[in-house]
Amino acid sequence: MSTAVTDIAVPVGATGPGEDPPAPRPRRSQSRRRLAILLLALVTAGVYLAVRTSAPADDDNAWAFRFFGDLRDWVDNNRDTSPLFLYGFNYLRLGVDLLVDAVHGALSGLGWAGLVAAAGAIGAVVAGWRVGLLAVAGFLSFGVLGLWDESVDTLVLTLSAVLLAVLIGIPLGVLAARVPAVGAVLRPVLDVMQIMPTFAYLAPMTLLFLIGSPAATIATLIYAIPPAIRITALGISEVPKSTVEAATALGSTRWQLLAKVRLPLARPTIMLAVNQAIMMALAMVVITALIDAPGLGETIVQSLERVNVGAAFDAGLAIVVLAVVLDRITTHAALRAAPTTHRSVRLRAAGPLAALVAVVVVTVLGRMSSWGTEFPPGWRASFAAPVNEVTKWVEFHWYDATEAVKNGISAGLLDPIETVLTTTPWWLFLLAVLIFGTLSSGPRAAAIAGLAVAGLAGLGLWQHTMQTLATVLVATVATMLFGVLLGVLAARHDRFARVLRPVLDAAQTMPSFVYLLPAVALFGASRFTAIVAAVIYAVPPVVRLVERGLRDVPPTVVEAAESAGSTPRQLLWKVQLPMARRGLLLAANQGIVMVLAMVVVGGLVGAGALGYDVVAGFAQREDFGKGLAAGFAIVLLGVLLDRLTQGAGRRADNERLRKPAT
Repeated sequence: MSTAVTDIAVPVGATGPGEDPPAPRPRRSQSRRRLAILLLALVTAGVYLAVRTSAPADDDNAWAFRFFGDLRDWVDNNRDTSPLFLYGFNYLRLGVDLLVDAVHGALSGLGWAGLVAAAGAIGAVVAGWRVGLLAVAGFLSFGVLGLWDESVDTLVLTLSAVLLAVLIGIPLGVLAARVPAVGAVLRPVLDVMQIMPTFAYLAPMTLLFLIGSPAATIATLIYAIPPAIRITALGISEVPKSTVEAATALGSTRWQLLAKVRLPLARPTIMLAVNQAIMMALAMVVITALIDAPGLGETIVQSLERVNVGAAFDAGLAIVVLAVVLDRITTHAALRAAPTTHRSVRLRAAGPLAALVAVVVVTVLGRMSSWGTEFPPGWRASFAAPVNEVTKWVEFHWYDATEAVKNGISAGLLDPIETVLTTTPWWLFLLAVLIFGTLSSGPRAAAIAGLAVAGLAGLGLWQHTMQTLATVLVATVATMLFGVLLGVLAARHDRFARVLRPVLDAAQTMPSFVYLLPAVALFGASRFTAIVAAVIYAVPPVVRLVERGLRDVPPTVVEAAESAGSTPRQLLWKVQLPMARRGLLLAANQGIVMVLAMVVVGGLVGAGALGYDVVAGFAQREDFGKGLAAGFAIVLLGVLLDRLTQGAGRRADNERLRKPAT
C-alpha cells in the first residue's frame, strides 16, 4: 500500500518542531520610517511649491464675514415679525428670564441671614455637620469680601442653568443609554460641544437671545449639559443586568424598571452628573459677563480692564469658595445611602424638618433685625490692598527677568513657529494633516481633521488661525512639560500628592479670567501673557491624568520590573510611562482643549488673532460677521486638534489589543 504525499499549508509565522520562531517584524520602526520618509517628501515638495505660492491673506471682506453680517441684519429686522422668533426664540428667552427672576426672588427673599442658614442646613442634612459648617463659612465669606450681591447673582445664574441642564440632560442620558440610535446621534454632537471653547458660545447666543441674563443662562446650559448627559447614560448602562433580569422576571414593566430599578441604582452616578454640571456652569457663567451677565464675572472683567489684581483676586476667591461648597454638597449627596427601615425613614425626616424650621426662624429674625437684607458693612474685609501691594513689588523687582523670559521665548520659539505656519499654504497644511493623521490616528480621524482644515481655509481667517495655532502649540508643550513632571512626582510620592491636591482643586475651580491678571502684571499685554495664563490654567488636569495613569499601572508589573533589577529611572521610562501611554495621550488631549480655550480668552490682553476677532465682534457691530466667523474657526481648530490626539490614543489601544500575547 503506497502512501500518498500531500501538501500541508503552513500558516505564515508557524514553525516546525525544533525550529526557532522567526523574529517579529519591527512594525513600529517601519511605521516611523514610512512617516519620516513621507514627511521629508512633503517638506521637500512643499518648500519647492511654497516659493511659488503663498498662504492666503486674511480678507476683511470675506464671504463668511458678509454672510454672518447679513444674517445679523436679517435677525435684527425680523426679530419681532418672523414666526421663528415670535413663537420660538422669543418665548424661550422669556421663559428663561422668568426662571432666573424666580430663582433670584427666592434667594433674595431669604435675606443674607436666611440664605446663609439655608446653605448650612442643606449641607448639614445632605452631607453632615462639617459640610454644613463649611457652607455657612463659605457663604459668610461672600459678604466679608464685600461681594454678596455679585455672589448671589452668580449663584442664581448657576442654579438656573443647572436646573435646566438636569431637566433636559438626565432624560436624554437615559434615552441615550436605552436607545443605541439616540446614543449614536448624540455622541458626535456632545463631542463638539465639549471641544468648543467658552468664547465660541457667546456670539450665537447674542444673535438669537440678545445680551443679558437669558442669553447667559442658555449659553451656560449648553456648556454644562454634555457631562450631565454622558454621566447619566453611563450610570444607567452600568446597572447590573442580573438585577434588571430579576425585576423583569417578577413582571415589572419598562417604566417600572426605569423608575424602581435603574434610576435608584444609578442615583450616585446621576448626582455625579449634577456635580459636574455645576462645575461646568460655574466656569461658563463667569465668561458670560462679556454678554452683560451680572455677577462675579462682571467684577473680574472690570478688574481686568483696570489691571486691578487685588479686586480680581477677591472675586476669584469667592468663585472658588462657591465651587467648593457646591462640590462638597453634591458629592456627599451622591454617597448617601437609601433608607432601609421605616424607623430610619422617620429619623431621616426629622433632620430636614428641623433644618427647615431653623431656616424659617433665622430668615424671620434677619428680616426683623436692623440689618435687614444688607450684609453688615462692619464685617467686611478684603485681600485687594495687600495683593495689589505684592503685585507692585513683583512688577518693580522682577521686570528685567520677566522681560528677558518673554522676549527670549517669543523670539526663539514663538516667532519661528508662527512664521512657518502663517507662510504655509492651506493645501500644504491640509496634506500634512492628512498624512500625519492617517499614520498616527487612522483614516477616519484624519478625514475629520482634513475637513476641519478645509473649513478653516474657507472662513477667510487663515493667518489668524495659524497665529492662534502657534500660540496653542507653544503653550501645550509647556503645559505637558510641567504637567508630566508634577504628575510623575505626585504618582511616586504620596506626601507630595497630598500637598498638591488642594492646590489643584483651587486651580481647577478658579475662573479663567483670574489667571490673566497675574500674567498681565508680570509680562504686560502680549501673546506671551496668554501663553503663561494658558499654562497655569491647563496644567492641573494634565497633572491629575498623568498621576492617575501612572498609579493605574498594575502593581504586579512594577514588582516584576523591580525584581529584575530595574532602577527607579528605568522603571519610570521603560515600564510606567509606556504602560500609561493612554493616560498621557488623554492628558495631552485635555491640555490642548484647555489651552485653546484660554488662549482665546487671552485675546482680551493682547494675544490677538482669533481671540481678538471674537472680542471685537462683541464690541463693534461692523465686526460681528468676522467675530462669528472667528468663533467657528475656534471650533474647527479644536476639532482638528482633538481628533488627532484622541485618534492617536484609540489607535494605540487597538494596536495593543491586536498584539499577540508572548
